[in-house]
Amino acid sequence: MYILTNASILNEQGDLVRAHIWVEEGVIRRVTTTEEIIPGEIETVDVDGKFVTAGFIDMHVHLREPGFEHKETIATGTRSAARGGYTTIACMPNTRPIIDTPETVKYVLDKAAHEGIVKVLPYGAITKNELGRELTDFEALKEAGVVGFTDDGVGVQTAQMMKDAMARAKKLDMPVIAHCEDESLVKGAAVTDGEFARKHGLKGIPNESEAIHVGRDVLLAEATGVHYHVCHVSTEQSIRLIRQAKQVGVRVTAEVCPHHLLLSDEDIPSMDANWKMNPPLRSPRDVQACIEAIQDGTIDILVTDHAPHSEEEKAKGMELAPFGIVGLETAFPLMYTKFVATGAWPLQLLIKRMTSDPARVFSLNTGKLEEGAPADLAVIDLDTEREVDPAQFLSKGRNTPFSGWKLKGWTVMTIVDGQIVWADNK
Repeated sequence: MYILTNASILNEQGDLVRAHIWVEEGVIRRVTTTEEIIPGEIETVDVDGKFVTAGFIDMHVHLREPGFEHKETIATGTRSAARGGYTTIACMPNTRPIIDTPETVKYVLDKAAHEGIVKVLPYGAITKNELGRELTDFEALKEAGVVGFTDDGVGVQTAQMMKDAMARAKKLDMPVIAHCEDESLVKGAAVTDGEFARKHGLKGIPNESEAIHVGRDVLLAEATGVHYHVCHVSTEQSIRLIRQAKQVGVRVTAEVCPHHLLLSDEDIPSMDANWKMNPPLRSPRDVQACIEAIQDGTIDILVTDHAPHSEEEKAKGMELAPFGIVGLETAFPLMYTKFVATGAWPLQLLIKRMTSDPARVFSLNTGKLEEGAPADLAVIDLDTEREVDPAQFLSKGRNTPFSGWKLKGWTVMTIVDGQIVWADNK
C-alpha cells in the first residue's frame, strides 16, 4: 500500500479539493478529503498539490506494430501514451499484417503485456485485409480479445457489407467503429475542399465524403440495433446527422480529435505535410460545430487518432506524404490551455470526455477516480507552461502541427494498476 498525498482532485460539484488517495494491490482503496494522521509505516508519494485524475482513455491510436515499426512500436507508443497521461489506449488494425485473425490479436496482446506500459485494447478488422470484400471471423476475433470492429484507414464502401457487419456485431453485443469516407469523392485529394486547396491548386476533400457514410450508417445501425461509433468526426453535416440519430434513439456514439477543435484549413501555413491528416482540417464553421457538439454531448469522447510517420515520409510534401499526425503527448495540454484555462469549459467537462465517457461508451471498468476502481491515474501540473518540442517526444513520430505552441497541463506522473509507469523526473 501507498498513499498519494496532497492531491488536488475534482469533487462531484466540479470543484478542486485537496485529497489523499490510498492505493493497494492495484486498486483505489480510499479517497479522503479530510486531514488525517497517516501511519508512519505506510509509504507516501507527495504530489504537492498537483491535479490527479483517472488516467485518460484514448480509443483511437495507431501503434503501427506489426509491420510499420519504423513509424512506431507498441513499446514506444505506450510510453508516449503514458507521458500524455493515458493509461488505456485502443489500437487500430491497419497494420501489416492487418489485425484480422486471432493470431495477430494474440501477437499484439503478448507484445503489449511484455513491452507496453499502459493497457492496450486491440480492435479487429471488419473485412479481411480491410479490402471491403469479405467479413472477418467476428466470433473468433472477439474470443481472441478485440474490443470492437473497424476498418479504420478506409471506409467500408458498400452498404450491404456494412449492414452484414453490423448484424453480426449486434449478435455478439460488440460495437462497429466506422471510418466514414466515400472513396469515390476523395481520390487524389490531400486537404479539405476549401480556401487552402483553391489557393494552392489542390483537389479538395469535400465534407459530404464523410457525411454520406455517416448518414448511410446511422440508418443501418437503426435497422440492425448495433452500437455504431463514428471515428474522428470533422464536419458540421456529420454532426447534424449524429444529433438527429441520437434524438430518435439510434445507438450511435462519436469521437473528435483535438486538431479538429483547434485548427481549420485557414490555419495551414504552407505545403508542410505535418498539417496533413485524414479527415483533413475543415472550415472554421466545421470547427465551431465540433466544439459545440462535444460540449453538448452529441460527440461523446475525445480521441487523438495518434498517427506517427517517419520524417522521411512526411518530407514528401502535402500531396505525396501519408495522412496523419501524432497526438498522445499533447492532447490534454492543448485542450486544457485552449478551453479550460481560458474559461470556455469547466475542467470537469474535459476530464469526463477523456475518462468516464470513453469508459461508458466502450463498457470499460476504468476511467473513474473512486474507491474500488483500478488505480489508473494521471498526475498533472496545471500551472507550468512549456513549449511543444517534437524532438522531446517519446513517440517515434515527430509529425505535429503544434510545434512551438506554449501550453499548460503537462502530465508529471502516470500510474497503471497502482504502478508508477512514467514520471517526468525519472
